[in-house]
Amino acid sequence: MTDETTHALAYTPEDLPKKESFLKPHRILLILLFAALVVAIAVFMRWDWLPRYLPRLGSGILVSLAMLFSTAFLGFLLAVPLGLFQVTGPSFLKVPARIFCTVIRGTPLLLQLWLLYYGLGSLFPQFPAIRQSFLWPYLREAWPYGVAALTVSFAAYEGEVMRGAFAGVPAGELEAARAYGMGRWTMFRRIWLPRAIHRALPTLNGETVLQLKSTPLVATITVVDVYAVISKVRQETYLTYEPLLLLAAIYMYLTGTLVVAFRYFENRIPTRGA
Repeated sequence: MTDETTHALAYTPEDLPKKESFLKPHRILLILLFAALVVAIAVFMRWDWLPRYLPRLGSGILVSLAMLFSTAFLGFLLAVPLGLFQVTGPSFLKVPARIFCTVIRGTPLLLQLWLLYYGLGSLFPQFPAIRQSFLWPYLREAWPYGVAALTVSFAAYEGEVMRGAFAGVPAGELEAARAYGMGRWTMFRRIWLPRAIHRALPTLNGETVLQLKSTPLVATITVVDVYAVISKVRQETYLTYEPLLLLAAIYMYLTGTLVVAFRYFENRIPTRGA
C-alpha cells in the first residue's frame, strides 16, 4: 500500500465537503421581502370579487390545461417523424419536413391562429357537404382551430429538437444493435427513439412551459380559458391589478408544477452519456 493510498484512507466523513445550506442570509432576506409583498397584496388590495368568480376561474384553468396537454401530446407525436425525416428521410420527406419547421417557426403563432380560424374557418360554411357532415358541430366551434394552431406550432419547434436528438445518438449504439440482429423497427423502438427522448427531455421541459404561456392566445378566438375569464373579471369589476396578479400567480403555479414534474422524470430516467 502506497503513501497516497494510506493518506486517502485516512480521510474521515468530517473531511468530506459538506452540502451548503440553502438558507443563506440574502435568501432569507428575499424570502421575507416576498412574504411581506404577498401579505401587502392580500391585505391592501380588493379580493371581495374572488368567491363570485371562482367557478369560472376553475373551468378556465381546466380549459387551459386541456389545451396544453392535448396540443403538447399531439405535437410531440408529429415532432417525432418530423425530426426523423430530417435525419434519415429521403428528399421527398426531408425537404417538406424542413420547410414546415422553418415556416411555422418563422411566423407568429397569433398569425397562424387567425389564419386557421378567420381564414379556413370562414370557408367551411360555404360548402354544404361540410355543413351537413358530422364534423360541422365541431368545425363551427373555436377550440378545434386553437388546438390545431398550438399543435402545429409545438410540432415545428419540437421537431427541430428531435432532429438534433436523433442525430446526436451515438452511431456505435446503432451499429451494435444492427450487429445484434435487430431489425430497423426494433432498433428504432428499443434504442434510437428512447435515447433521443432522453436527450430531448430537458428541452421538452422548456418547450412545454412555453406552450403553456402560448395558450392565452386562444382567447382571441373566443375560447374561454383562464385568460379570457380574467379579462371578463376586469371588464365587470373595473379592477386592473388584482385580476392580473391572480393570473400571474396561476401561471407561476402551473409553470412550477410542470418544471417539478419534468425534473422528477429527468431524475428517474437515466440520461448519462446522452
